[in-house]
Parts: sequence; structure tokens; C-alpha cells
Amino acid sequence: DLPSSKSISNRLLIIQSLCKENFMIENLSDSDDTRSLNLALNSKSNLIDVGAAGTTFRFLTSYLSTIVGGEFILTGSERMKERPIKELVDALKELDAQIVYDEEENYPPLKIKGSKLKGKKIKIDGSVSSQFISSILLVSPTIKGGLELEINGDLVSKPYVLMTLKLMSEFGINWYWKENKIKIVEQNYLSKNYKVESDWSAATFWFQIASLSDNCNIKLNGLAETSIQGDKEVRNFFKKLGVESEFVNNQLILTKIPEETFPEKVDFIETPDIYQSLKCTLFAKGISNEISGLQTLKDKETNRISAVENELMKLHQSKIIDTYNDHRMAMSFAPLCLKFEELQINNAEVVSKSYQNFWEDLKKGGFKISF
Repeated sequence: DLPSSKSISNRLLIIQSLCKENFMIENLSDSDDTRSLNLALNSKSNLIDVGAAGTTFRFLTSYLSTIVGGEFILTGSERMKERPIKELVDALKELDAQIVYDEEENYPPLKIKGSKLKGKKIKIDGSVSSQFISSILLVSPTIKGGLELEINGDLVSKPYVLMTLKLMSEFGINWYWKENKIKIVEQNYLSKNYKVESDWSAATFWFQIASLSDNCNIKLNGLAETSIQGDKEVRNFFKKLGVESEFVNNQLILTKIPEETFPEKVDFIETPDIYQSLKCTLFAKGISNEISGLQTLKDKETNRISAVENELMKLHQSKIIDTYNDHRMAMSFAPLCLKFEELQINNAEVVSKSYQNFWEDLKKGGFKISF
């Protein structure tokens, strides 16, 4: 049973908080990130510490800016204080948001004084983070006079922006997207109960396991075949690496097929979260290729590009893997024991950021794990 999608859960929590009538969210993610957002939205304190939850910090930056009369300090972990927030803050200030940097310019923590935001045409760089765009879009129906957002440069992780807009549609919001402009008029969210589907990003690690296995029959529950999650693309990537995936009675079943020639060049600009899993799998299979579209990965929980390179080099030596406080590092390297035998994953509990039962699920799959 895969965990529910934290990307969908986090967007729903913001929509729920902005909706005038309450609604039920079924199968809400129990990830650290979603729990930290839920706590923050229900907190009576004006000091909000979200720890390492990047999406939470970015979504709250816009949300707290709309709470008329509220005054907040929004902060996080030491790593969070190294993750730039300038593009989002600048865009919100264009809408008359009252935000000042509490420590270093352009970085968290932030002092936010909530007010009624005023709509206008604004521009934002699409190459920095799709979460900045999603953050503004989620609050845009509450902005006086609505919003016209022009996205400059190459838009990274476009499926996540589409996910935001599709969820907004589910709750009654009309929007218009043509070329690089998104328009949303001032309007109200309409309540409806919603069940969160399982997380395609979490499925990625099972595709890895399938690819590195000699034989497999893995059944994954809760995924939607017509999902709004961009990481469903994992099916296409791993088909070339010997994994057939077929929906039967609402289960996704992974089995082995002959491998194809993997492309010499792959662009991850739309699905950067798959990078670590795929890179680890390609390394284990001795496949080298050119991967582009990774510009957002240096500002994640760690610099994911250099972290992966560092740890892959250890596989022929110590086999002690550091995770850099990054959940995807732990989960991407674990399946490599199928190729490199016993591995030690340090800070293994970091998986709770997105996949609470990861190690228990691996045991169900026959992996021997000791803590």
C-alpha cells in the first residue's frame, strides 16, 4: 500500500484553509511535510517553524500573506535558511504583500504581515521553482481583482503547476493558461470531499527494485492510471529498463520484460524527482547517458546532483551511504543492495519526510533490514 501523495495533500490543505465551507480530505498524507503544514495551518502561534519542509514553507509564504491582520515569523531548519526564496517574495510584494527578511536578505526566515493582496500583472522566473508558482496560484482566487501571471524562461516541473490548477478546478476555480500567461479572476473556492490518491514518486523506488531484480511480481495499491501527478512518467522511463507495468483491478502490477536500449540523452525538466532513482538504476546497470533539466536539484533538501555522485562512488568501497537529510537519497540507494549486496544507509529514518513505512514495505518484499 503506497503512501498517499504529499503533493496533492499539501495543495488540498491550502485550498481547504481558503475555502469558506469546510470539506473532508480522505487519505491525507502522513508524511512529515504534510503534518508540518497541517500543524502550521492550525497553529495559534505567530512563530511557525516548518523544519525541513520546503513545499510547506513556500505555500505558507503566500498563504500567510493573505491573512488580514495576522503577523507571523516563518522559519525552518538550517538547510531551509540556505534555500533561496527571493523570486516568490518579490512576486508577492508586487501584489502588496508585506514581507521582510528576518535574517539574511533573500533567504528564510521571513516576517510576514497579512493583508488583502491586490491583483495586477506580474512576472516570475519559471526556471527557479515550480513551487513558487503553485504557491501564488493557490491564493490567487482570493486576490482583489484576480491575477495575471507571466512565466519567464523555461518552466521547470510543469506537471506540478498543472496539478495545482487541476486541483483548483476541482474546487470550482476557473483559470486560463495560454503560452506563458495564466489568468485567474477573483472567485471563491467551492467545498467538496476529496480522496487523495497514492504517490507516484513513492512508486519510483519499486520500479527500481523491479528493474534490478531477476524476476518480480510487485503489486502496488492506490495509484491512479489517469493521475494528475507528473511522476507517472516513471512507467515510460523504466519500461526501457525491463519493467512492464499494467493496471489490473486498480492495482499496478510490475513484472519483467526484456530491456530496450536506453536513450543517450534524457531531459528531466518536467520530472526532476525521478532523477535520483533513475541515476542509481543506470549506474547499477553500467549505463551512462547525458541527463539535463536538473537545475532545481541543487536547492532541494541537499544538492541532489553532487550528493548522488558522491555516494555512487562509495559503492565499490565502503558501501556506507550518507543521506544528507534527504529522504530520496535513502530510498534511491536502498534498492542498490540487489546489485552491490549489503549496504549501510545512515540516517535511515529520514524517509518519514514522504514515505513513513518504506523500510517495513521493503521487508514485505523480502529485504533483510537491521537497524
